[in-house]
Amino acid sequence: MKRRHFLTCAMSALAAPAFAGKAGVTYEVTRSEEEWRAMLSDAEYRVMREEGTERAYTSPLNDEKRDGIFLCRGCDLPVYASDAKYDSGTGWPSFTDNLPGAIGTKEDRKLLMTRTECHCARCGSHLGHIFDDGPPPTGKRHCINGVSLTLQPS
Repeated sequence: MKRRHFLTCAMSALAAPAFAGKAGVTYEVTRSEEEWRAMLSDAEYRVMREEGTERAYTSPLNDEKRDGIFLCRGCDLPVYASDAKYDSGTGWPSFTDNLPGAIGTKEDRKLLMTRTECHCARCGSHLGHIFDDGPPPTGKRHCINGVSLTLQPS
């Protein structure tokens, strides 16, 4: 019975609907599911609206070296500055810090561990996760899905 109970609980946690932790939260930019699907590719929708993850080493933003500001693909909110970007070797664009007020966070327990999920503060789109293994000055690694961002070069 204990194994069955564990498996039932684990499957329930994995099947939880996207944005369940954001129930009752309203965002400045809101769109219907149809509007999101019309403006985003399937991969972008899966990551940004269903809290998915793109495959490691697939984002062209990994190799992006130009100066500028990275914007949320969902609403164009400036979320990361290029001077905070670094090569973490993980396969995803990584940043030491976000721009002030640009992201929200919540606890994510989907993979049977606790992580800090980050999302756009203006539209709620999933960006990635924040870990405590980054370089100075913050010691943080914002591990971000490239499909969630666009670069506005300076």
